[in-house]
Amino acid sequence: MPPSNSAHSQNIPYDPLPLTQDPPRDSFYDPSSPHASGFDTPPVEMSYFSDTVPPGAAQPRFLGAALYDDPSNRPRDSFASQNTQNTFRTAPSAVGSSVYALNPDISEAEHSSAYRDDPHDPEYNSSSGQGAGFDSPRYLAEKRSAYAVPRVKSKRGLIIAASILAAVIVLIAIVVPIYFVVIKPKSSSSSDSNSASPSNPTSTSSGSPSSNVVVTGGDGSTITTEDGTTFTYSNPFGGTWYWDPENPFNNNAQAQSWTPPLNQTFNFGTDRIFGVNLGGWLNTEPKYPTAIDEWTLSEAMAADTSPGGGLTQLETHYQTFITEQDFAEIAGAGLNFVRIPLPYWAIEVRSGEPFLPKTSWTYFLKAIQWARKYGLRINLDFHALPGSQNGWNHSGKFGSINVLYGPMGIANAQRSLDYIRILAEFISQPEYKDVVVIFGITNEPQGTPIGQDALSRYYMQAYNGVRKASGIGEGNGPFISYHDGFLGLSQWAGFLPNADRIALDDHPYLCFDGQSSAPMSSYAQTPCTTWGGMMNTSMSAFGFTTAGEFSNAVTDCGLFVNGVGVGTRYEGTYTPGTWPVVGSCTPWTDWQSWNSTMKSDIEQFALASMDALQNWFFWTWKIGNSSSGVVEAPQWSYQLGLQNGWMPQDPRVASGTCANQGIWSPPLQAWQTGGAGAGQIPATVTASYTWPPAQISNAGAVSLLPSYTPTGTVATLPPPTFTYSTGSSVKTASAGDGWENPSDTASGMVGIATCSYLNPWIGTAAPPSPLCSSGAAARAVPDPLITPHPRRQS
Repeated sequence: MPPSNSAHSQNIPYDPLPLTQDPPRDSFYDPSSPHASGFDTPPVEMSYFSDTVPPGAAQPRFLGAALYDDPSNRPRDSFASQNTQNTFRTAPSAVGSSVYALNPDISEAEHSSAYRDDPHDPEYNSSSGQGAGFDSPRYLAEKRSAYAVPRVKSKRGLIIAASILAAVIVLIAIVVPIYFVVIKPKSSSSSDSNSASPSNPTSTSSGSPSSNVVVTGGDGSTITTEDGTTFTYSNPFGGTWYWDPENPFNNNAQAQSWTPPLNQTFNFGTDRIFGVNLGGWLNTEPKYPTAIDEWTLSEAMAADTSPGGGLTQLETHYQTFITEQDFAEIAGAGLNFVRIPLPYWAIEVRSGEPFLPKTSWTYFLKAIQWARKYGLRINLDFHALPGSQNGWNHSGKFGSINVLYGPMGIANAQRSLDYIRILAEFISQPEYKDVVVIFGITNEPQGTPIGQDALSRYYMQAYNGVRKASGIGEGNGPFISYHDGFLGLSQWAGFLPNADRIALDDHPYLCFDGQSSAPMSSYAQTPCTTWGGMMNTSMSAFGFTTAGEFSNAVTDCGLFVNGVGVGTRYEGTYTPGTWPVVGSCTPWTDWQSWNSTMKSDIEQFALASMDALQNWFFWTWKIGNSSSGVVEAPQWSYQLGLQNGWMPQDPRVASGTCANQGIWSPPLQAWQTGGAGAGQIPATVTASYTWPPAQISNAGAVSLLPSYTPTGTVATLPPPTFTYSTGSSVKTASAGDGWENPSDTASGMVGIATCSYLNPWIGTAAPPSPLCSSGAAARAVPDPLITPHPRRQS
């Protein structure tokens, strides 16, 4: 919350400074598509096989219809929160008042144990410029004392003295606001040890000088987006946004009073994660009639030769489905994290892969910018791997598992580890590490068919790659999040003791199990009794544990919940298999007809889920309208629930819903959060998880399977471009070079020219025979070829 201007030195006349009508300036940042990287991996030619889904393919998990947002939706009205503790002070900000320079440096509110977040409270409402509870500033009194007017003895002396005094007052009126509004916020943020290093802009071309710009605000302030449109920021929880085009890596923003601003440490295990997924945005679902996954969607788009057709029309979805206003609304909803699914084709594609390459990366960079602006932290989820880690539609291609499973299982795992390394190098840079603080390295691998031994070795190898990029200890890169592979949290108790900042991810859903006609009210305590105990146990037995996905659904009713064209278990139409008819899905999807009792019952379920899961990410923030013009999977949309009364306006009210549950008590052990002992995994443990595994499920000995060799050029992710005008030139801020550790010089995994490979999505098949021609060794993990990498520019 910006400080208010409540008290002024008594006995000193006060005149507001005439600065309140300065118009805001549009953001300078409008990045172009990422340039072609100088590290493009040469394509690997692959044999082509039929895309027919093999028998026994794994069933898909919901990813909702990714259609466009309804422009008629208004920003939701928010209710004020209850008083809370642990108020964090944001950095100085340019509030909408001409007397900002006269604010006291330290307010009583900073030392108060209670936070007042009523937007109608005069102390909170910065637009009035009035409030209470601040000590009287002595700044102006000292200035006037220093420039005291001598006693006049004549009219001439009086005139001279008055002229000098007027000049001094004018000088103060000009210099003081400029210092406090423009200069001081920058120097303050630059000196913060927890902020990213200040940018070192370099001149690129001549340009007009910049004008004053409003760089921060709170509830009720006006936001101007990149395209010039505006909206009102609604955040009744003391959140403040911060965006300065001249200092684009400033981390002063704060999502809510109870969430540390980005330039302060988020204490995992103590501070709570209230998160939401941005599902269906950068890792999309089909909207074409013949598409069942992004593979077939991409093929259909590429074949569309009508005006506006072609594969690049997917970018329209990126531009419109999630926007800056969504990030603002997420912070205003009391949420402090976003989990963003990202596919491997954000980095590159290889021969025969139909996906739109690299474009989604541009929009992930926008996500980082918007999250930084509103004080949100990001959980980057690597959602779709080459070959598919689970055979479900949201992995890119519906069908079979081909990571750590089947004849291409080791090759696809090698390639996936390369992409994990590339992402880790980027997000570990100082410009991004305080925003992207969790890295989910693989979404929902199918642990049972893959086998826990192979999955554990893969997780160990990924850990090594991420920590080589980031370094060890708090503040060095992200938490590494492992999905439990549907094996259960208890199966990972004690995994990698003393590993530096690892987390365990569970996705608890009720809707995909047996269906029931029981009313929504009967599920009021189900999350508490089903999930609460296992989360408490895992926080002690493993360490930091989150629910990366959950929803309000208790049946599998809803458009595309199970995938495209496969029906529902509830209505007995799901394929494969035979399912009894339980009832009609209409009462579960026709949300316009829900009465207050139904909405209250759903909200109760949501509150129980939040309390039981403790650190959570709801799936998902929004669901696009179906062809009928309405959302047809309402229990999966947080935004729709807020707008229509079945999601809590303040997620903190969930605390205590699970009575007598025995919630786990913080803190985590020091090594679990990057403190003493972090990274000191016992040698006996690392020796038990050597890479690669000796066997791959559904394929056999790894030595007899196709594998890649590290002789390729590594793809490096491009940073954003931030430019602004100053003086007579245009400046470009330093945004990193995409690679944190210049000592990480191993080459990328590519095919061996004299060896044979199968389609990465082949499923069940015999390995090539012969695997390689004479003179070429079939090696699962060849010795690395070390090539120099461009050093990071400081």
